[in-house]
Amino acid sequence: MLKQSAFILLLLQLVCSAGQASGLEILLSKPDLQVGEQILLVCRSTKDGDFTWHKDAEEIDDEDIVSKVDPTTSKLVIKKASLSDAGTYTCAFESDDGHKSSAQSVVYVYEGPSFHGTTTYHEFLEGTDGMVPCQVTGQPAVDVHWLKDKEQIPSTPGRRVRKMPDNTLQIERVKKDDAGTYICQAQIKGRQIYQELPVSVVVNAPPTVRIREEVKKVIAGPDTNVSLLCLVDGLPKPNISWILPLDFDPSRHLFNSDHSQLTIQSVARIDLGEYICTAKNKIAESSATLTLHVFEPPEVFISEDKHRVNVGERVSVSCNVTGHPQPELHWINKQNGQELDSTGHIRVVDGMLEIEEVMPSDGGRYSCMAVGTSGNASRDVEIHTQPGPPHYLTVAPGPTSVLFTLKTFPINGGTPIRNFALQWKEKAMEKWEELMVAASDVLAITDLKPYTTYSVRMAALNDVGRGLFSTEHTVRTEGKQGEPESPALSTDQAVVEGNSFSVPLERTDDGGSSLLHYNVQYKQDTDESEWQSMQLPPEAKSVDLKDLAYGSGYHLEVAAVNSNGSSISATFNFTVAEQPVSSNMTKGAVVGIVMLIFLVVFLAVDATCCYRNRCGVLMAIAGKLSGWKDPGLKKVEEGDGTTNGDVTLKGIAKPRGSIQTVSKEAGQLAEVTCDKAPLTKNEKLEPTADL
Repeated sequence: MLKQSAFILLLLQLVCSAGQASGLEILLSKPDLQVGEQILLVCRSTKDGDFTWHKDAEEIDDEDIVSKVDPTTSKLVIKKASLSDAGTYTCAFESDDGHKSSAQSVVYVYEGPSFHGTTTYHEFLEGTDGMVPCQVTGQPAVDVHWLKDKEQIPSTPGRRVRKMPDNTLQIERVKKDDAGTYICQAQIKGRQIYQELPVSVVVNAPPTVRIREEVKKVIAGPDTNVSLLCLVDGLPKPNISWILPLDFDPSRHLFNSDHSQLTIQSVARIDLGEYICTAKNKIAESSATLTLHVFEPPEVFISEDKHRVNVGERVSVSCNVTGHPQPELHWINKQNGQELDSTGHIRVVDGMLEIEEVMPSDGGRYSCMAVGTSGNASRDVEIHTQPGPPHYLTVAPGPTSVLFTLKTFPINGGTPIRNFALQWKEKAMEKWEELMVAASDVLAITDLKPYTTYSVRMAALNDVGRGLFSTEHTVRTEGKQGEPESPALSTDQAVVEGNSFSVPLERTDDGGSSLLHYNVQYKQDTDESEWQSMQLPPEAKSVDLKDLAYGSGYHLEVAAVNSNGSSISATFNFTVAEQPVSSNMTKGAVVGIVMLIFLVVFLAVDATCCYRNRCGVLMAIAGKLSGWKDPGLKKVEEGDGTTNGDVTLKGIAKPRGSIQTVSKEAGQLAEVTCDKAPLTKNEKLEPTADL
């Protein structure tokens, strides 16, 4: 009861929330109720008062059915509805102040619909009439409809497919298209209450067999295949079987998935005869016969079907043909479709194909043909050789790259060109550098030096080998996009004066952006020397270097710079000569310096002589100035040898080379004697005065 009261209160709250603010109203759980379901009616007033319930004008006073929830609400509950409970229910209300009002609600009770004992699967033979019943029960009344593919089937008389008055579906002269799923729809009359029952209809048909070609003619041969097709129809789908005129050979006799097609591979004479195709299902079976005629074909035998030969070599291929009647032999050049004879560069001698000196254009496919009344046959031979040189070739420079363009491919030598060899070098004496490029790729050499002249050439390669190279092309690469070209140094006008160097600088392509400056760097040609660098304005006309080292070699690099980058450096090597003798010194000065050096050396030698041996110019000058002469010196000069080599001064004997000093008080002068020999041959000693 608590649950039931809560449910009723919830319904009343929903009614209130719907905006019903005044008067008397009835809330019904649902208007259409199936037999056995509960009927719940709630009557609510905005005032306090008494409630009375009536069905079809007859008061209901059963307290098990009718009860008062509160002063403003009353309910009517029938736990299990029956068909007799259907009708109009009235709630009469009288308020405490004597005001009366009433409200009504119609309750509809139904039973069904249901499909008791209705068959949901039917099979009909094509061409017969089919009846599909739909047995429906339900109260008070039931309407029945048939649908297929969501379309209602009418009950119009005279239609091949229609609904009969007893709700049976009638299909006259059943067709294959009538197969499918039909829907029997039963609806309580006047109400949106219905049930649906799917019913399957299957159409059966006896098998039929059709043969497209009752007689088929083929020529036997290892490469000849023939297919025999058996077109079968019927429902259910028939099973297909074959009867062959010879034992089944799974290596040559092949069937498709449903056996409707028989393929005979490598047809031989033993395959001729009748082939019977039979189709069978649960309804019936049917057969058809196909006759296969097999003729003896011409056959061709060649010594080899593929030759690889170098350009300039000789090649020959023999060919024999057989058949009944004997066929004629012909050689065809498939490159141009012409028949070959016994003359020309490529000729036929006694059925043999001969090429004396193979050229790239000789490569390709040749066919030996047997032509007879029973048919034709042929075998091909492929002659492969190296490709020809590229002739229709253009070369274009790119940014640090060279692009090759072929108007037409070179002669391929009979087999596809796979790659191209691209070669390049800067100088004639250098070795070729090479890049292999697939024939389908862009033919270009990349990562070269910018603004550099190269010799380039190209050759094609196939499976046999490399062909001849094209003629050499000279091309000068471009710089990278936006970068300037290397500046030009007029090296033939370079000047070295003393330890200064100057070379004219010429501006080249700026790459589409104004030059910012030139980067200049130079260094001596030694490992330990360091780079010296400087910048020149873009309008500079020469590179001038000063204060260089005499007798040294130098390496110079100059690069142009714009907003996009720097060019490749222009380089130059030069040498500064040794420092020359100063040209400011006169010949007289040189002579004076030499005489001065001689005088200094002379005086040094003379002073040594005077000191040790009392000789020399200094000694002579000293004697002249003092007026004194050693008497013993003259005796010595005149040959008096009593002194035995010693000089005696006033009776005083001293060894040679000694120095004596005579005091003034003794009446003698001091004298220094260097040698006993005279200074000159003719010198005379003057008498000395007594002191």
